[in-house]
Amino acid sequence: MENQHVIAFYNLENLFDTIDDAHILDDDFTKKGFKKWKNKRYLAKTRKLANAIAKIGEDEGLAPPVLVGVAEIENKRVIERLLGEDALKHLDYGYVHYDSPDERGIDTALFYRKENFEVMESETLALLVNNEFGVRDFTRDILYVKGRLNGELVHVFVNHWPSRRDGAKLTAYKRIAAAHTIIEKLEQIRLVEEEPHVLIMGDFNDDPNSESIKTLMQTGWFINPMQKLLSPTLGSANYRGKWSLFDQIIVSHSFLNHEPGTHSFSKAKIFAPHFLQEWKGRYKGTPFRTFGGKKYLGGYSDHFPVYLILKQN
Repeated sequence: MENQHVIAFYNLENLFDTIDDAHILDDDFTKKGFKKWKNKRYLAKTRKLANAIAKIGEDEGLAPPVLVGVAEIENKRVIERLLGEDALKHLDYGYVHYDSPDERGIDTALFYRKENFEVMESETLALLVNNEFGVRDFTRDILYVKGRLNGELVHVFVNHWPSRRDGAKLTAYKRIAAAHTIIEKLEQIRLVEEEPHVLIMGDFNDDPNSESIKTLMQTGWFINPMQKLLSPTLGSANYRGKWSLFDQIIVSHSFLNHEPGTHSFSKAKIFAPHFLQEWKGRYKGTPFRTFGGKKYLGGYSDHFPVYLILKQN
């Protein structure tokens, strides 16, 4: 299946190193912090996450992803540690990453296999939203990367939109603003390219039917192949027994063509093998996370990865 390629997104659930950074709120993830985040736990997490990333697409008999968008990474150090693990280092991944203004210091990044993807340019798109007191809410930037995927020009947006911590309805305007930020960038791109090839991936903190995602879809530029994957028994994350599909990869209509030299959409999936699941108890079948409240569980992440398959024509 050499002409099929995996594009993935994975929220890595608080991938912090153990070093205390005075400029961000990372105290919980230090040796003396609330999480007792010692080197042994940190290295176990990077090893497990590397193994998981290397296996995305394996259930379809495919090679590891050519592109992986990730969320909740602290800095370049943790990226280089992760990509240097045995499961990934032979795959020769490069990465694009910028430090974001998020107060906790968690960022997004794009990993890419150098044999398949060439970065042409990249930047961050600031998400300018205020809280209920009219003060700027410093949240994650949107990562934009322009490059060539097996020679074809593509535009990739990696997202981790503002959380629902203060209530889904009260915070919805922030995620709708994020959607408009992407649309504004694409309006600029479409002045130069009539039908740009676009991949929008991330943890949107909203389901496919939420207003923010609908804002993207109402442009008429995209399809959301993840929409049909959400069910009462499966999603990418589970909170108090209810499944959500906040993790999605949205593609432009241009990925529906089959012209020679292009990529076309083939399939979308949630990657939820047994080793990424809780094996027993009341949470059986949900993501095997690193912590359950205060308790260290030693798992991977509180999210399953999602991925899609592109066929190279």
